[in-house]
Amino acid sequence: MHPDMKKDVRQASSQRPNSPSRLAGALLIGMGALATGTTYLAAHHLHEESWALSILRAGSKAGVVGGLADWFAVTALFRHPLGIPIPHTAILPRQKVRLGQALGKFVSGQFFTEADVHRALSKIDLPGLIADALNESSTRLTLVATLRASIPSLFDRLEDGRASSALSRALPVLLNGEEMAPLVSRAMRAMVDSEMHQEVLSFLLAKLKMTVAAKEGDLRQFVEDRVREQGGRFLGWAIGGSVSNRVLTALQAEIERIDPMDSEIRHGFTAWVRAEIDRMETDPERRQDMTQAIGSVLTHSSLKAWSGELWDRVRRMAEEDCTKDDGWSASVLDAAIIGLAGSMRENDALRERINQAVERMVSRLLPGIRDKLAGFIANVMAGWDGDDLAQRLEARVGRDLAYIRVNGTVVGFLAGAGLDVISRLFFGV
Repeated sequence: MHPDMKKDVRQASSQRPNSPSRLAGALLIGMGALATGTTYLAAHHLHEESWALSILRAGSKAGVVGGLADWFAVTALFRHPLGIPIPHTAILPRQKVRLGQALGKFVSGQFFTEADVHRALSKIDLPGLIADALNESSTRLTLVATLRASIPSLFDRLEDGRASSALSRALPVLLNGEEMAPLVSRAMRAMVDSEMHQEVLSFLLAKLKMTVAAKEGDLRQFVEDRVREQGGRFLGWAIGGSVSNRVLTALQAEIERIDPMDSEIRHGFTAWVRAEIDRMETDPERRQDMTQAIGSVLTHSSLKAWSGELWDRVRRMAEEDCTKDDGWSASVLDAAIIGLAGSMRENDALRERINQAVERMVSRLLPGIRDKLAGFIANVMAGWDGDDLAQRLEARVGRDLAYIRVNGTVVGFLAGAGLDVISRLFFGV
């Protein structure tokens, strides 16, 4: 017997008084003695035949039959009565496999219905529980570390030649969502704090310089054509070249002026980006305009030509940052988790979506869970020893079974006595 099962049997046996079983046995013996005594008196004419003696004799005989029948029925559940292998006895040990299958189906079918699960989930504040977990600093640290570690693999999945198109599809969803706007804004502020926008600007300026140098002839011709178009052929011939030289020189000077990291234009660009982030967080119309503008930039043919190199630079920066505990990615993820926890408590629409999503997920998983639960119960019971199972169940319900035997004896006595009275009253025998 399994140690836990032995413990259960010992505990149940120690908690179960012996009086019901002894009472049932004593009552059956008493009925047998009464039946034997009254029959002996009648057979040897030691007592004058009377209604009382006849009723006692009939009732006691029926009581013995009822008590024996209930003893046999109760005993047959757990073992062979008197050790005799009578058919359809020792039911529980022999039928433990079928019993386990039936019990598994009953439990899984009656206690794990969709209605039961829905009622249980409706009583649980799932968003609140998730928010409490996310607000725990240890949970956030673990979650942030896990997400940071997954950044390189995330880039690997995106790096299939469609990164810019993926970003262009994801940005409108992120930026236009009312619930996501605060999270996206915090992420963008962290990127600005880490000077990532300046890295992107430096890359674009370098590409602009290369483009101006490569297209210098075309630009010069374009300026000369505009001068000739506006001032006539003579003026274009006379000063067209000079004007184009000045335009290109001024353009290159402006580009060079922007390049140093401490330039006023770069600082102004940072201030403008921060102001736009603030506006995007509070102004839905501005957020939509910026979404369209960013989408246009990402899908522009010029940027598509540079997207591979730009993507590599952004990826290197992000992968280097994700190894730092105090990097912008850590602060972004931590702020996003805190913001998400707050939204789970305050945003009713988000809370409802979470509850519905969990309920749909559980509903999809429920049939499989029920099958696995039924199989688990059946397998556990099939692995039990039949005699151990019988002892375990008998130890738990033995008290009630003893009273069944008592009731069977008493009811048998009353039924036998009652039938004898009816027979004498109506038939005279």
